[in-house]
Amino acid sequence: MIQGLPEEELFVSGHRACAGCGASIAMRIIAKAAGNNSIIVHATGCMEVVSTPYPQTAWKIPWIHVAFENAAAVASGVESALKMQKKDTKVIAIGGDGATFDIGLQALSGAIERGHEFVYVCYDNGAYMNTGVQRSGATPRYASTTTSPAGSLIHGKQEMKKDMPAIIAAHGPNVYVATANIGFHMDFYNKLRKALQHKGPSYIQVFTPCVPGWDHQPDDTVNLCKLAFNSKITPLYEIENGVLKINQKPSEPVKINEFLARQGRFKHLTEAEIEDMQKEVDRKWEELLALEAVNSKKGAENSS
Repeated sequence: MIQGLPEEELFVSGHRACAGCGASIAMRIIAKAAGNNSIIVHATGCMEVVSTPYPQTAWKIPWIHVAFENAAAVASGVESALKMQKKDTKVIAIGGDGATFDIGLQALSGAIERGHEFVYVCYDNGAYMNTGVQRSGATPRYASTTTSPAGSLIHGKQEMKKDMPAIIAAHGPNVYVATANIGFHMDFYNKLRKALQHKGPSYIQVFTPCVPGWDHQPDDTVNLCKLAFNSKITPLYEIENGVLKINQKPSEPVKINEFLARQGRFKHLTEAEIEDMQKEVDRKWEELLALEAVNSKKGAENSS
């Protein structure tokens, strides 16, 4: 039982996720928010593999497995069919960061541009974990992966993480966009419930640590989530009707090295690289604060 959430479990125990898997916690919360009158469209990835080894399944609600690249396209078709049948069944598409940031971006963009009414949830663990921890568009800069190893010539991934929430928000004010973190389960649940009632497409990106991919202790998952939030690596905000609002700000902010030091994927970092990452986090946080201030000013002017 997760405190404050419905007791009924629609994503049940017995799946094959690793001990301490952040994404499996996200699946439990998604299922609780979705309820029985819903259909899950799930892209290939960690959570698809561990939750549905044929002929078994951890899902107690209708669930469809689709390819990496077409989760949003299939969700569009399911939503359209339900609309033709005049049914109010909710549609939730789920994909990891590889299926969202990279392989499935085209289908996701098209579905949002067309205005299909479904919720797309990206569980962001920062790499292609299911196929061997290869770097993705969501992998943080300098993180070591099997395709961006920390060697003498290339010191981990060299590119910045793609700002997927901003890309989705750029599709227009009809899309509801939010970030979430499994360490703040009520915030995630409430955003899911809001997205499920939204008249139009919704996108939620949830932060989900990965034990083997990040090389951290299984019992440290939620602590890492809290540190990611308090170090401003994973801000919690939503964009509704084109207006950005930060939902919660760290009351006890910390430097990012406290978050980085607990993961093997960052053990190779130099002080200069850590400082570079800190500057980038600070820059993005200040950008968010500035955007929120502009939005707040516009809102006050429109209401006067």
